[in-house]
This record gives sequence, C-alpha cells and structure tokens, in this order.
Amino acid sequence: MSERTCGGDGHREDIHWPSLFAAISAISAVGIAIGLGLPLLSIILEKRGISSTLIGLNSAMAGVAAMIAAPITTRLAHSFGVARTMLWAVVISAISALGFYYASEFWMWFPLRFAFHGATTTLFILSEFWINAAAPPRRRGLVLGIYATVLAVGFAMGPLIFSAIGSEGILPFLIGAAAILLAFVPIYIARDENPVLDEKPQKHFLRYVYLVPTATAAVFVFGAVEAGGLSLFPVYANRAGLNESHAALLLTVMGLGNMVFQIPFGMISDRLKDRRPMLFMMAVAGLAGALALPYLIEHWWLMAGLLLVWGGCVSGLYTVGLAHLGSRLTGSDLAAANAAFVFCYAIGTVAGPQAIGAAIDITGNNGFAYALAGFFALYVLISIGRLLFGRNRA
Repeated sequence: MSERTCGGDGHREDIHWPSLFAAISAISAVGIAIGLGLPLLSIILEKRGISSTLIGLNSAMAGVAAMIAAPITTRLAHSFGVARTMLWAVVISAISALGFYYASEFWMWFPLRFAFHGATTTLFILSEFWINAAAPPRRRGLVLGIYATVLAVGFAMGPLIFSAIGSEGILPFLIGAAAILLAFVPIYIARDENPVLDEKPQKHFLRYVYLVPTATAAVFVFGAVEAGGLSLFPVYANRAGLNESHAALLLTVMGLGNMVFQIPFGMISDRLKDRRPMLFMMAVAGLAGALALPYLIEHWWLMAGLLLVWGGCVSGLYTVGLAHLGSRLTGSDLAAANAAFVFCYAIGTVAGPQAIGAAIDITGNNGFAYALAGFFALYVLISIGRLLFGRNRA
C-alpha cells in the first residue's frame, strides 16, 4: 500500500483498520513506557539529591534527541521502509529503557535519554504518518481522536503502574522495557501494510515547520507542558505536601482526561471548516487551569477534577493540531510535515523542563504553575495573531 492510495483521496471514507491497529497498538505500548518512565526517573533523581534544574536538564535531553531524530526519520523510512525502521527503533528504545537501572552515575543518564527518546521519536513520527495515511480526509479527526485516546491509555497506565510498584528495584524498568517490546509484534504482523515512501518531500525539512504555524505552535506548547509537567509534577506535588502515590494518581487522572475527551474533540474538529478557533479555546483553558494550580494543590479532589478537564484540553492541542496538519498535506509531504510537527514538539520538550525547573528554583514551588501558564499565554497570543491576520493563509 502506498501513501498515495490511502493519503489524499478526498472521496474515500473507509478506515483502513489493519494499518490503524498496527500503528496505534505499537505507539500505545511506548506510551506506557514513557508514562511510567518520566515520573519514575525524576523521583529517582530527586532521591539522589539532584536539583530541579539538573533534573530538567536531563529531561530536556529527550527534546535534543527528538530534534536530531526528526529530520532523519523520513530519510531512514525512505531508504529502509517504514516498518523496518520502526522495528529497529523498538529494539533500541527497549534496551535503553532497561539501561537506566544499571547506570549508577548521573552523567550516564544523558546518553541513555538520548538513545531512548531518539528511538521513540522515530516511532511517533512514523506511526502518526501511518495513521494519517490510513485515515480518510473527512474522518481524520475521529481517527486521530482514537489514536490519541489509546495513546492516553498508555500514558495513564504508566503513572498508575508507578503508583502501584514505586521506584525501588529493577521491576519498574523491566515493565517499561517489556511494554516497548510488545510494540514489535503488531508492527511485524502488519509490515506489508505500511505506507511506502516512493517520493522525496517537495520542500526542505524546516519549511514544513512554517507551512501550518498554528499546528506547529500548538504542538510546541503541548511538548513543553507534557515533558515539563510530567517530569516535574511529582517534585511540585511532593514539595506541596502530597506523597508519591497521590502525586502519581493525579497524573493518572490527567491521563483519564486525555482518554475521555480526544474522540469527541476529534469528531468536533471534523465538523469545523477551520480548526484554529478550537485550538485557541483549548489554549485558553490550559492557561486558566495552570493559573488555578497553586490554589487547588492542597485540595486533592478539586485538583483531580481540574486535571481531568485540563489534561483533555492540553492533549487536544496535539490531536486537533495533527488533524489540522493532515488536512493540508498528503503523501511524502505529509510524512515530512509529521517529522516537522514532532520536531516542534521536541523543541517544546527541551524548553519545557528547562523553563519549569528553573522557575521552581528561582521563584519557589509555584513557579511550576507560572511557567506552564507562560507557555499557554504564548500560544494564545500566536493564535490571536493568526486569527486576525492569517485567515487566508494555510
């Protein structure tokens, strides 16, 4: 199956379920490992006495790896095939996930973060291209909503597993590596169904960053909030008086919000001629939720209610932004744009942990919420500018 067959045919309305199942199953297993790994690694470093700034610096290696992997992923898939490239990425990420347990020195965690997140970035880019290629144009939001929901299940299961088993011993690392290796199976089974990249993109990689700025800015903010929030929320919650288990459960509640809202958001976006106002409203909700964190952190149930809705809106930036991107491009250009989309996400994952970690160290524990609010405020300003001055542009 080529990307032309399942990418840009405006009259096709059926969903190619075998490809969809393979790509979603694969990336959901990786989501479990990432959802488990981000709070797990931060708590371990916190117990070792590492500062919030250095924890953020180490977490930011995820973004550095993703920025390097994003431009070359499409080339690798063009040369070796989408499925084969994904299978190698599964193996590399599983080995590096287990390696954290054996890395006794802090500096060792930097190359491990680089290997793990470089490989998982490749999986994200190619699975999203595969899903976008399998999605009929008029049901793209629904398909990507299903993708985001299943991925959210993985991210929610990660903190839930963490809350149950804690951070001691090799068990959490074994579970994370095993979850990733499970992704090998559906990819291998559907290897003959993967889209074929038989053409090179028409533009330079970085040009795709600017083709749909509302989408790429949305995923930048999402990356900053997700990476910085997941990595440092356990630290923020612990310093506010919550124990490790309760902090992990709050992350699980946020993951449940992702699961509840992504399919409805996707279906709503399919009915919109322009998805940009919807992205703007999600950013406003994210800004309001971030500003409310310091006032609700001492009230667990109110905090859980906020994170349920807030988590759905934050992840909606990714889902609706990706649908907005897919509605503009097809084929090899879509594959390259997916890479650029993840590249912007990677920049966010570098900026987020650094800014949030530094804000905590400089302004105190509430700096966590203020830094999150700053990222959403930036997107609100960008959205206003695009809605006022860029209505006739792509």
